[in-house]
Amino acid sequence: MNTLNKYLFKQSLIPFLLSVAVITTVLFLQFLIRAVDRFLGKGLDALTIFEYLYLNLAWIIALSVPMSLLISSVMTFGRMAQQNEITALKSAGVNLYNIIKPALWFGAMVAIALCLFNNFILPEMNYNARLLARDIYKKKPELSIEPGYFVDMIPQYTMIVKEMDGKDFKDVKIFSKNQKSEQTTIYANQGSLSSDSNMITIDLQDGEIHEIDLSDYDYYRKIRFKTHQIIISMDDLMLNRTSESNRTDREMRVPQMIQEIEKNKILINQIYDRIENVKKEIGITNPNANTLEIIEDEIELLKEKKANIIKEDRDYNEDVPVSAFENKDYILSLTNNARQFKNEFTLIENYEKTNNKFKVEIHKKFTLALACILFTMVGAPLGILVRNGGMTIASGLSIAFFLVYYILLIWGEQLADRNLINPGLGSWLPNIILFVSGMIILKLSNKKN
Repeated sequence: MNTLNKYLFKQSLIPFLLSVAVITTVLFLQFLIRAVDRFLGKGLDALTIFEYLYLNLAWIIALSVPMSLLISSVMTFGRMAQQNEITALKSAGVNLYNIIKPALWFGAMVAIALCLFNNFILPEMNYNARLLARDIYKKKPELSIEPGYFVDMIPQYTMIVKEMDGKDFKDVKIFSKNQKSEQTTIYANQGSLSSDSNMITIDLQDGEIHEIDLSDYDYYRKIRFKTHQIIISMDDLMLNRTSESNRTDREMRVPQMIQEIEKNKILINQIYDRIENVKKEIGITNPNANTLEIIEDEIELLKEKKANIIKEDRDYNEDVPVSAFENKDYILSLTNNARQFKNEFTLIENYEKTNNKFKVEIHKKFTLALACILFTMVGAPLGILVRNGGMTIASGLSIAFFLVYYILLIWGEQLADRNLINPGLGSWLPNIILFVSGMIILKLSNKKN
């Protein structure tokens, strides 16, 4: 490494370390303000509080490092441009790309370190933070429910809600986890959550309970209710939360998430096999009947076909006895099958959403690391362009770029989680946009200088 590269490398290092310290402190204080209510009135000792805060530093660092690279790059090259160092270097025959190259190498080194951090340290610290939060949780139990996402922490059940307002929720679906012999599905228009030191109670209103024997779909029972109550023992909930298999996507390494994806694919294939077996049993022969809408249409055709056969028999011979009970049982059996098909496709959709969350998280472990290089590529020429703006404009532009990037990242993640776009595209789209922006700004700054 020649003298110039050493100088430029050093110029990138010190502002980066200062930026990391400042941004991490700011984000940490924001988190501390939000987390204070979790500690108040629970009699926690100072060591436990410090441990919880320390474990949550991991995700703060993962967020602050790319942002720090952007800000430090803008400030460093903005100062060099303001003091005419960039002009002097170009006059000496050093082109802009060679001036920025050491900063890019520095960004690459940070990217590799962040990639390792995201894959090995961050998941473990997130997991241990949740386990510690579980112990704090015992002081004042509550159930974390996020609208539109699978809640898998309830023993024996998996739940998803559409809307959540405090402890009240609307449009809830609950599925039994034991699907070897029978399946129970609960639908409710609304519900509420209450808790004490011993148990959590889920109160449901205006709904239905569907129970079916998976070995024979004709054994189907539907119960309508005005109110229904599910009581969860706190001991069972704590045991379920501490299970290693119940790590969330942000608490897993890449191999663990790949393993979970494969498990869910097996479950999805089992559901499709059940669907195919029932289709054969009830006489659906349409090879294109692979979606819920088409299958429901085929069931309606079977009902109409049955009604036409009965009508033709009566027209041909009025004395032919037609059992009303037999016809009613046939229609009821098809109706039960239609309901079960709906339950099965809902399960498939939820498993696919879960897999998408894993895929997005796998991509994020690498996209955020690569963003370090891209932020350097954007920040260096941006600093040269705003050489006279000082720290205020440099910081403002850096924060604006980072906010746009982060909004795009969250937007892509949510679309991918909901199976609206490919998880890879949703995760890498912000980086693609950032790369194109960096190339444009780099050419503009090269022309200006």
